[in-house]
Amino acid sequence: MSVIIEAGKRHIREVNQDIQAALAAGDEVTVTETLSRHNLGVGLPEQGDISFKGSVGYYCGGLNTGTKIDIERNAGWAVGEGMSDGHITVGGYAGMSCGAAMMGGTIHVKGNAGPRCGVAMKGGNIVVEGKIGYQSGFMAHRGKIIALGGAGESCADALWEGEVWVAGPVDSYGVDVKVIEPTAEEVAEVDKILDPLGLVDSSRDWRKMISGQRLWYFESRDASAWLMI
Repeated sequence: MSVIIEAGKRHIREVNQDIQAALAAGDEVTVTETLSRHNLGVGLPEQGDISFKGSVGYYCGGLNTGTKIDIERNAGWAVGEGMSDGHITVGGYAGMSCGAAMMGGTIHVKGNAGPRCGVAMKGGNIVVEGKIGYQSGFMAHRGKIIALGGAGESCADALWEGEVWVAGPVDSYGVDVKVIEPTAEEVAEVDKILDPLGLVDSSRDWRKMISGQRLWYFESRDASAWLMI
């Protein structure tokens, strides 16, 4: 069964309660009159299917545990923040800190993504068809950020064990970034992520960014490197 829920100017708690009830009943949900409201669809369950018709504000899909979320247009700050599973598609632009601290699942952005995409992410994958903003991947612990249209300044700054993959120009690299040539097996892993999205292209010239590990162990003689963060 398909259920239509209007957000409009209703209290956001009421809207989310209606969403949770419909998903718990096994219904597919369409949310209309989104009006770029903040905190839509937070803490969604392990299974479900929801579509937001229009643009959404901050934290849409935050703490998602498995629901499939489709955002028709743009998303504000921190879409998918802290999500542990599920799939989020953003039809346009995703604002700052897309996928912040996420632990699993996939976020697919069809446009560009703002600054600090994947900041402090702990797992999962972020695929951006356009360009990622400055300092994307900052302190990413695990997971992959895959940008098909280039990257802004200070890319992959202060990485831990996360990876940033970029096809296209990079404005500048962040602190302690090591750029390496990926192996054929590693490229195949990325293609496996891109394939369900219809985005595989064997002609891409990838730059794979990982940590240089200089910041993993603090030494007083390297204090100036830490001050650059």
